[in-house]
Amino acid sequence: MPNRIIAILGRLRQDVAVAISPQMIEAACAKVGYRWRTRKLGPVETISLFLLQVLLENTACTHVVRIGGLEFTDTAYCKARRRIPLAVFLELVERVAAAVRGASEGSRWRGHRVWVIDGSSVSMPDEPALAAHFGYPSGQRPGCGFPVAKLLALFHVGTGMLLRMTVTAFGAHDMSGAAAISEHLEAGDVVLGDRGFCSYAHLAILLRRGNYGVFRMHQKQIVDYTPGRPAARREGPYPRPQGLPSSRWVLAHGPRDQVVARAKPDDRPGWMTAGEFASLPGEMLVRELTYRVEAPGFRVREVTLATTLLEAGAYPAEELAGLYFKRWRIEVNLKHMKITMNMDVLKCKTVDGVLKEAAMYAIAYNLVRSAMLESARVQRVETDRISLIDTVRWLTAPQGEGDASTLLVNPRRPGRYEPRVRKRRPKQYPLMTKPRKEYRKELLDKGVAA
Repeated sequence: MPNRIIAILGRLRQDVAVAISPQMIEAACAKVGYRWRTRKLGPVETISLFLLQVLLENTACTHVVRIGGLEFTDTAYCKARRRIPLAVFLELVERVAAAVRGASEGSRWRGHRVWVIDGSSVSMPDEPALAAHFGYPSGQRPGCGFPVAKLLALFHVGTGMLLRMTVTAFGAHDMSGAAAISEHLEAGDVVLGDRGFCSYAHLAILLRRGNYGVFRMHQKQIVDYTPGRPAARREGPYPRPQGLPSSRWVLAHGPRDQVVARAKPDDRPGWMTAGEFASLPGEMLVRELTYRVEAPGFRVREVTLATTLLEAGAYPAEELAGLYFKRWRIEVNLKHMKITMNMDVLKCKTVDGVLKEAAMYAIAYNLVRSAMLESARVQRVETDRISLIDTVRWLTAPQGEGDASTLLVNPRRPGRYEPRVRKRRPKQYPLMTKPRKEYRKELLDKGVAA
């Protein structure tokens, strides 16, 4: 293992550092049945260099040759990465996830661990294999864009660490992986999410596993707080009457806080099999509550939540509102991965390579978060106030000057709001609207040098 990686692991929490140690890398290889012969770039050295590459904002392979501390070529390094099966990387992600669970034990909300789920996307080189597997955004003209993959991530709210991340085709719905990504949560865990995850099927699956959901109500769901109101019943072959909620009123906790019984929908979601849909209960109790957003700068003035945390005494409405406000942290976490750590555009040109690259980003992000947790503990501040980019620079510094107490602490700025605008103007080049070869032909026809 290169000395620089040994130094990085020495600055991390012990549980996270052990998960990516040479012994664990070899154990992961053995578990998936990967055998290798002794060479300069074995699995330990290759994965260590890959991790260092990602921590350095996914720098070029030619740069890895200069910072690796070993004598090898960039071609040899790329071949070494290809030799290691994807299963080894996924096994390492699972071992780091076990450390994430341990780190999350000390950060609970009303006795529950809270996880937040959301989707995003990443781009990659315009290669035929990647285009066939991941697809292009809709409306993309041939030869004018890049394949895009859909990400689905599950973060811990208190620590910001990443438990799981899936990479699928761009056209896949977020819900197609939502049930699977939370499959290994422990009983009593709470999942936060936006309205895209607020479906009857998702809530029912979480409840069956002993988990709870807190989601923003889907815009098509009708909510009526009138006590004892009737539910819209379907009569024979005719659809339900419009304008009435399909749920049955059960209990009122307040003027805008109630428990209702939702009936299982008639239509099966496209992401579920017929057997999975048939196993869902015919009715489920759901709590609905609406609260006002008084913070300046917020676009939304009212938010309606759907949750399976039914007891108002144990989970007051204002506490649930404060909890859902933390859902925004996943946007910051994804921004850190995609922009700060340069994951927005992946570089590998094969499907396996892209999946390995994403797995290494999941590991690297958790290593950075591990250092942030330790620094927050030493400096007695919230973890989110520790600068992530400063942590990355500290971890990857050749000499590693200072300890965790020297990491930059951002000022506390509650209620801050800023417009989503850019001051610095981009270069005024036209957008690509046809394949590059057609542009080159036009230049040759005009006699203009490219």
